[in-house]
Amino acid sequence: MEKNGQRPKGRYGPHPYALDFIRTKVNSGRPNICNIGNQVVAAIIQNRPFDTAPSPHHHQRIWTSETVIQVLRSIPLHLFQSSRSIGRQNTFRHRSPLKQRNLKQETLKYQTGSLILGSAAHRDPTRVNLGLEKALEFYYWVETHFDFQHNEQTCKEMALVLVKGNRMNLFWDFLKNMSRGGDKRSNLVTTVTMTCLIKALGDEGLVNEALSAFYRMKQFRCKPDVFAYNTAIYALCRVGFFKKAKFLFGQMDLPGFRCPPDVFTYTILISSYCRYAMETGSRKAIRRRVWEANHLFRLMLFKGFVPDVVTYNCLINGCCKTNRIGRASELFDEMTKRECVPNRVTYDSFIRYYSAVNEVDRAIEMLKMMREKGHGVPSSSSYTPIIHSLCEVGRVEEAVDLVVELFEGGSIPREYTYEVVCNALEREGKMDLLDENLCRHIESGIENRIRQVKKVKPTMRREMS
Repeated sequence: MEKNGQRPKGRYGPHPYALDFIRTKVNSGRPNICNIGNQVVAAIIQNRPFDTAPSPHHHQRIWTSETVIQVLRSIPLHLFQSSRSIGRQNTFRHRSPLKQRNLKQETLKYQTGSLILGSAAHRDPTRVNLGLEKALEFYYWVETHFDFQHNEQTCKEMALVLVKGNRMNLFWDFLKNMSRGGDKRSNLVTTVTMTCLIKALGDEGLVNEALSAFYRMKQFRCKPDVFAYNTAIYALCRVGFFKKAKFLFGQMDLPGFRCPPDVFTYTILISSYCRYAMETGSRKAIRRRVWEANHLFRLMLFKGFVPDVVTYNCLINGCCKTNRIGRASELFDEMTKRECVPNRVTYDSFIRYYSAVNEVDRAIEMLKMMREKGHGVPSSSSYTPIIHSLCEVGRVEEAVDLVVELFEGGSIPREYTYEVVCNALEREGKMDLLDENLCRHIESGIENRIRQVKKVKPTMRREMS
């Protein structure tokens, strides 16, 4: 609404006249699609109303599927995420284990001022609600005023916005509306769309909701395929719901079932059993999960599937972490017989195990084997365990040689690894083994790495300053 002939100010600052820009471009007959999308995003962020209705012969020239998708993808980026969110950081960072979220409990915590952890931490609910309202308003406004025909892609992007906003009631209502179709549109909810939404729900920690979406696919006239089953099983395994995952797997494994499991189904279960085995505090539970992984691997071979390098790597890594080096060696030999070429991840699992049990010579042999056979390029993750073990047993000269070899290979050792080597040399009075020019280059590389990390991690920037 306008008061005294003035435009209302938005909730988050002054407004560029986005809608006036659209009117100008429409009337001039030269619409700039990219700029229109950016201006509409600015209007959405600043809570401007959509009140533009151009002439009919310019409809198709203004809005395309790409422009609508661009606007919808920009809303979660600018309104749902805080500056501390991992989604705003262009870096590799270890995530904490994913857990099933309780949206009702998170709402109560926000109302009482309690601390909220997980992906909803540091969110502004006011901005989230604004983004959801404006996204739905924009979606239907484009269809009503511009006679734009939504397709499967735009429907999927709108549903993803609702998923990232964690508003499940709006999400289900939107899917029901889009699946009904109508005079102007057909059913926009397809199996591919539902599979993408199941994956998005799993990434948000809403695994029970993802499983509900999987079971409600038939309600939206979609038939689940093997990709939908694999996505649902992976979402369940990520939060440790192995019983539910095995139940879905058992449905797929029934005789004559229309979606039999494939290599990826077995790989998902095997990798999940091995990955989350070490998170349990019980040795019995760890052994049980590794046994389940090996049982699935043998069942996979019995059914005639050919495991790939990812399947072998997951099982070898799980066996090495649970000290079953004999079984890991059998799998490594089996890879060679089946002509499945190992890669750097395969060798790194053995290197970490041998370095942890003080069999450094065996670890060095695996490193040399990887380099001689051309099965991968050793990186910092390959050299670091060996360098630490050599420093612990007093073989500092060999550790220095590996540091030089790592640097000549184009990698910079980690800061802690470099400090361990320097401290070991200082204890033994052999600091002259490290060349000053080499030290200068390594320290410069470490400083550059820290400088890059500080750009994307505000908390670290405050601690270092």
